[in-house]
Amino acid sequence: MNALTDAPDSVAIKIRAQELGLDVCGITSADPARHAAFYRQWTNEGKAGEMQWMAREPERRSDPGKVLPGAKSIIVAGLNYWQPQPKGRGRIARYALGEDYHDILLEKLKTLAGEMTGSGAKAKVYVDTGPILEKPLAERAGVGWQGKSTMLIHPKLGPWLLLGEIITTLELEPNAPQNDHCGTCTQCITACPTGAITAPYQMDARRCIAYLTIELKGSIPEEMRPLIGDRVYGCDECLDVCPWNRFAQTTHEARFLAKDEDNGRDQLHALLEISQPEFKRRFAKSPILRVKRRGLLRNVCVVLGNIGTADDLPALEKAALHEEPLVREHAVWAIKQINARNPA
Repeated sequence: MNALTDAPDSVAIKIRAQELGLDVCGITSADPARHAAFYRQWTNEGKAGEMQWMAREPERRSDPGKVLPGAKSIIVAGLNYWQPQPKGRGRIARYALGEDYHDILLEKLKTLAGEMTGSGAKAKVYVDTGPILEKPLAERAGVGWQGKSTMLIHPKLGPWLLLGEIITTLELEPNAPQNDHCGTCTQCITACPTGAITAPYQMDARRCIAYLTIELKGSIPEEMRPLIGDRVYGCDECLDVCPWNRFAQTTHEARFLAKDEDNGRDQLHALLEISQPEFKRRFAKSPILRVKRRGLLRNVCVVLGNIGTADDLPALEKAALHEEPLVREHAVWAIKQINARNPA
């Protein structure tokens, strides 16, 4: 591999990005985001739910020049994370089957940014860590288009990209924006289990299973629990049904692949007895760590309430005595659901 020269151009940066293992790389200007008004309306309407950080610093989030003074360009890079869904009870969103993408993508982008700034240019790197409207920027950088599901879709990789950005004072040749290719398709809207995609290109995060199982820290509303089905962590439904998914390719990043331990997917009831030290060890490099043990156990209880059998009752009855009130509440609900399906 070769590091960048002291005065890198767009072509050299894209070549280096590929050498570093990034699957896509596009460049756009650091002009203010054209979706700023929609973003502000969305947060003002409360559709971000408990994700209060999304409403902070709207001026900076809408204008990269306020994040890095003198910014001229934004590099948007992505990693493909698709892999076949492992077999077993309880589904985990594909991005969380292996190691945390934040660390993996940040490592690559920091290397790229460090080589870019050798000439004295400045750069800031973000992977879900800063005030950036990343999907509209990715669309403007030609990386893909923001589909009706609000997910970014790449014409050759489908909707399976994890994104990161480098804001820089370097003036680089931008890519042409990517056109929308959703056409008349509405499969993502129809498939959403909870109706979270309220209209084309509009998402109410409060209804999204990813939000309910990850971002929501408290009790999952009872009316939403049956709709979660067998999803322990996150949801891939709108991605799975996308016609552009036919181009999906297995990720080349080995750290994204499901481990042999498989995050306990075939032993859901065993997860209900996992200790705090074991939880930290088992999920040390996983995105699942951020939901904390009580959140994971809450989710497992809901899944068992939806798909469990009488064989799962002993584990749930023990969970109904758990030290965490959140776990107890959802375990009691799950027991009732199973008993209602299997009357004595």
